[in-house]
Amino acid sequence: MPYEWSATTDPRGTVRRLRLWPHRSLPRRGFAAFILATFTLITIPLYPLLGTIVLWGLLPFLLMAVAGVWWGLERSYRDARLNEDLTIDAEQIRLTRTDPRGATQEWECQSYWATATMHEKGGPVPHYVTLSGKGREVEIGAFLSEDERKALYGELSDALRQAAQP
Repeated sequence: MPYEWSATTDPRGTVRRLRLWPHRSLPRRGFAAFILATFTLITIPLYPLLGTIVLWGLLPFLLMAVAGVWWGLERSYRDARLNEDLTIDAEQIRLTRTDPRGATQEWECQSYWATATMHEKGGPVPHYVTLSGKGREVEIGAFLSEDERKALYGELSDALRQAAQP
């Protein structure tokens, strides 16, 4: 799953940390192989046209197609730099979201008042998970798959319940 829990113990109690990131199904090495395979396959129709003027008419369009695939995949990698970090201890909860450009958004609340909610319908995605407290409601893990959000909700509810207990 594209998230992981970790826990540390300090004098105030257990501190749980959750790190979430978008799933990457194509590693960088696979990216290079895919672009090479795309280029190779897209040039196959050009072989019979070698030595003709038609080759020069089609070549720019085929190269633009390969460049478009490269740009789209590169944009996907840039967008995947998004991550969310949640820290839960006995006193406070803090959620920090870092977007692909490096800007951060933060939310914090006392552990006792924080609640996790799953909106099965009505959110931007099915089974939308939010944290609420201190008069605000913030999303968490919207980029996860539906099954991952369901699992996250259960684990998050348990962690919040444990943090709120004295």
